[in-house]
Amino acid sequence: MTLPGHDQSTYRLRMEWGPTGAEAVPADYAVVVDVLSFTTTLSVALDRGIEVYPFRWKDSRAAEHAVRHGATLAVGRFEALSRGDARHVSLSPASLAEVEGVQRLVLPSPNGSTIAFALADSGAQVVGACLRNAGAVARWLAPKVADGASVVVVPAGERWYDDTLRPAAEDLWGAGAVLAAIDAEAEAGASPEARMAIAAWKAAVLPHDLLHCAGGRELAEAGFVADVEIAAQHDVSDVVPVLVGESFRDAASLPPSGARLRRI
Repeated sequence: MTLPGHDQSTYRLRMEWGPTGAEAVPADYAVVVDVLSFTTTLSVALDRGIEVYPFRWKDSRAAEHAVRHGATLAVGRFEALSRGDARHVSLSPASLAEVEGVQRLVLPSPNGSTIAFALADSGAQVVGACLRNAGAVARWLAPKVADGASVVVVPAGERWYDDTLRPAAEDLWGAGAVLAAIDAEAEAGASPEARMAIAAWKAAVLPHDLLHCAGGRELAEAGFVADVEIAAQHDVSDVVPVLVGESFRDAASLPPSGARLRRI
């Protein structure tokens, strides 16, 4: 549902939080940012040539989805840890950095995946971004923006125990990193919300701030400091994850797109 004054439609670069915000701010291209760790894991997987099938649920439906696509099912970080088996592929980016023999991966992520599919259902072309590939995503989008396309960047945020949205600093930084790079290349008009994200990104000190923000501390104290360190890497990846049907693939592997611009 789009509320008057909330759609940011007078700007080509837009930003809004979470699944509800994604619905409220339509655009031609939609960039999902979930730094800790869905989109970071996504970038690592595509760097290794793995096609990623995001999935909304972490129950038996995910296993069935993996079987349907001949894919490996990623388990939760803590599930892999409790099994004490490093061979289990999980949402942990570090677990994917060394994995071998995986060509397709089902990645359950109720937050990032739900947002990605909701955006796709709206008709937007969905892209996944994090700090690792912010510049690559911006370079891919900039010519489209210069040609008149609109972009909404959606920091996923996290969830409080009552399931309400918890805005996450790391996702705001990731959104700002993408928006700043697009704006620098395309000189597009950015909404106040987008400019807020850009300002937050310019104020961030990496890797210190990511290691010491709430989400980073939570993971580090649980033994996943390597995941936070990987997530803090800026512009080390050239992959541009594009959602095509049910899976994310690198834009470089796709045929040239003749996608129409709806100019939302």
